[in-house]
Amino acid sequence: MKKVELLSPVGNIDMLYQAIHNGADAVYLAGKSYGARKYSNNFTNEELINAIEYSHLYGVKVYVTVNTIIYENEIEEFIKYIEFLYINGVDALIIQDIGMISLIRSKFPDIELHASTQCHNHNKEGIQLLKELGCKRVVMARELSLNEINSIDVDIEKEVFVYGALCVCYSGCCLFSSLNGGRSGNRGECVGSCRLPYKLIKNNKEVPLKDKYLLSTKELNTINRLKEILDSNIDSLKIEGRMKSPTYVGYVTRLYRYLIDKYYNNEDMNLTKEEITNLKKIYNREFTNGYLFNSSDITNIKTPNHQGIEIGKVINVNKKYITIKLTEDINQNDGIRFKESNKGMIINKLYNNKELLANSIKKNNICLIENKINLKNKDIVLKTIDYKLEEELKKYYEKKINISFKINLHIEKPITLTISDGTNIIKVEGSIIEKAKTREVTNNDIEKSLNKLGNTPFKLKELKINKDDNIFVSLKDINIIRREAINKLIEARSKRTININIKNINIDKYIKKDNIYHLNALVRTESQLKACLDNNIDNIYITDYNLYQKYINNNNIYYRISRVTTNYIEFNNKNLLIGDLGSIYKYKDNNNLTGDYYLNVTNSYSIKALNKLNINKVTLSLELDDNKLKDIMNNNYNVELIIYGRPELMIMKYCPLKKCLNYCSKCKNSKDKFYLKDKLNKEYPIIHENCITHIMHHSNINKIDNIAYYKEIGINNYRIEFFDENYNEVNKYIQMIKNML
Repeated sequence: MKKVELLSPVGNIDMLYQAIHNGADAVYLAGKSYGARKYSNNFTNEELINAIEYSHLYGVKVYVTVNTIIYENEIEEFIKYIEFLYINGVDALIIQDIGMISLIRSKFPDIELHASTQCHNHNKEGIQLLKELGCKRVVMARELSLNEINSIDVDIEKEVFVYGALCVCYSGCCLFSSLNGGRSGNRGECVGSCRLPYKLIKNNKEVPLKDKYLLSTKELNTINRLKEILDSNIDSLKIEGRMKSPTYVGYVTRLYRYLIDKYYNNEDMNLTKEEITNLKKIYNREFTNGYLFNSSDITNIKTPNHQGIEIGKVINVNKKYITIKLTEDINQNDGIRFKESNKGMIINKLYNNKELLANSIKKNNICLIENKINLKNKDIVLKTIDYKLEEELKKYYEKKINISFKINLHIEKPITLTISDGTNIIKVEGSIIEKAKTREVTNNDIEKSLNKLGNTPFKLKELKINKDDNIFVSLKDINIIRREAINKLIEARSKRTININIKNINIDKYIKKDNIYHLNALVRTESQLKACLDNNIDNIYITDYNLYQKYINNNNIYYRISRVTTNYIEFNNKNLLIGDLGSIYKYKDNNNLTGDYYLNVTNSYSIKALNKLNINKVTLSLELDDNKLKDIMNNNYNVELIIYGRPELMIMKYCPLKKCLNYCSKCKNSKDKFYLKDKLNKEYPIIHENCITHIMHHSNINKIDNIAYYKEIGINNYRIEFFDENYNEVNKYIQMIKNML
């Protein structure tokens, strides 16, 4: 039976040690560039080499994340980095950018590719396309249920998140941080817009809500449903947490390792109450089984912070002391937070009820701490750092690798020692054996010498001694030959021989632009559509299927396919605007396709890859500034640029209206208009389509004044996206832009 892989997160070297020695089968980590956790410590190139060698020494695979979008001016350095990883024996690359998937597969045909969850892997068709592009594994979207994953019958490895932080938006589909804060989630720079407070606005009036973190998710925790996951066809279980602590990585890895091993030994899979409590202490925003088990309760809208565990209540507070009645033990150096005030502190000095200093105080007693945070009111006390637990978890038993020795000791022949780890076999020779003149060397002497493995990563499992009677050999010589054999085995395990296969490639340019300027528009209402028709817009993209059907006979009408799609409408010889890989696979052979900005195209290789998949025109990412646009347009590509409109920031399976207002049954026929309002009073419209929630930008982007520059660098397709504009407003913008073209 093939065992499922346990895959642990590594953001620094201490995390690596914790992951390996607590039982990870594989780790994922990043260098200083191109990883989707830019603000983790990550690894220098030298540290990456050491991490790969150390992991391989212990039989642990290393997957390096290069799962960001790649800009045109980065490609040369990016490919040098990939070559560096390849020749140093990385086991796989986790990647998002479709252009780089295509380029890497062409240049490095032997390297293993895993499609990041940033590829928006939510349907069978998209996964089939990624397999055909050369990916061996896909990291499944967190929005998929276990049943949905099991039903995807593509011959490809499946990896799922089983523990850690959740994104509220489909991964790879979020522009909130980028367009609001200038830090791109697709570049590993997410500012955490979903963790911020928002007000809910209904028809221009604030909905009175006690809680305000309307997009903040709980932590995924599948430990109580792990057997069902192990019964499935999933190949790898992924723990999230490169931004967490080493002890978090170690402890979560340890518990999953323990339960996985119990499963394969047909033993009961149970944790103690203490182990479950420890998980809460280490990190939790409350737990959820997530969409993997069809839970819609994935958010904690009360707070985005680590909750720890409740340990007592404040019964008195003054300027000097906070007095707490404990329900759990407390220790000096613990971290605590007061739930309602959201103030936190480290306990540097802890006092008992007689105001005497103490190292720890047991539950059901009273303790005092200094009021250095100026707490005013009585409150519930949460323990967010358990100092003793953290110190305990910093210690771990080093993993040991079973080895066998076979030693031959024959008179007038050299010592020969063979060492094996079950895969590698190393043979070394030593000094010549002599006949004993006084005391002969015994088997016990030899065994003691060979068993001196000390600080090595090995443990002697089996020893075979073949020797003549009455021989003499220096134990010093045995020690020397043992050390030589161990060093060679370490080298064989950690420095694998790579058969380098790097291709010289020359990818032709595909769909070239014409020399005519085109003005295209996306519409949401019939009045917007009529204004576009009246103004002879070149191509019109329609979001509403019924409206599309009404005007389907117009040759310039396109239907925009939802980028969250599992049940496809059949189209033949139709114009379609495509925003996900599954739709490309479904419609590429017999329809006229334009790629939407949702495809995150930021380089020429992505354009070429999409052209090869019969995408005739590619809309460039909104994350490209004017200089990066120029880098791409040094080539003669048929691309489209959005110059006006209100972009979509998030697409979610989660519905804040259902969570806050139980609004689900009213949604379909409602005329109510809802918005999220941030602390700067910016309002983000909420749109619902088939139980999928869309969060729109607070305002229109407007690049109309830059059209002359865009014409100069070679862009000839321009798109306007209309949201709530009326006929006259649509007409005004069209006329303005036409005059500039």
